[in-house]
Amino acid sequence: MPVSRSLDRTFRITIALKGLDGALELIGGLVLLFVRPSTIDHLARTLTQHELSQDPHDLIARHLLRSAGGLTRGTTTFAALYLLSHGLAKVVLVVAVLLDQRWAYPAMIVLLVAFIVYQLYRLIFVRLTVGLALLTAFDVFVAWLTWREYQSKRPAPASNA
Repeated sequence: MPVSRSLDRTFRITIALKGLDGALELIGGLVLLFVRPSTIDHLARTLTQHELSQDPHDLIARHLLRSAGGLTRGTTTFAALYLLSHGLAKVVLVVAVLLDQRWAYPAMIVLLVAFIVYQLYRLIFVRLTVGLALLTAFDVFVAWLTWREYQSKRPAPASNA
């Protein structure tokens, strides 16, 4: 089943976005691994100080402060390992897919399905958020595009003529 040029281009763009996401996760993981929680809290206070002086009830600034204030070494280490493992898996698979390594297509689909299952669990049992719902929908779309692309690269069945 041939894939149209526009679907192929869309596939490449979405895969590149997943790769960029993985690279950002790697950077975030490294920051969390090497920067102390108190430094992150201080940075959050510095970055939100101006906004909160203008609007003391700013939802995003207050959420950022609350999140940064609750960090411990254990939570940052866990988050760092989580981000590093996810980021590395995404980057390796994206590079392999872009290099047209056939094994990477099913591996990418499995990774995306694992993310989707976890995100659905969080949406249903933890907290429904628009951002996570959109991310989940995007992951479903990328998994579908990856499956289509993989199907187009499979050899045609031999005919018995």
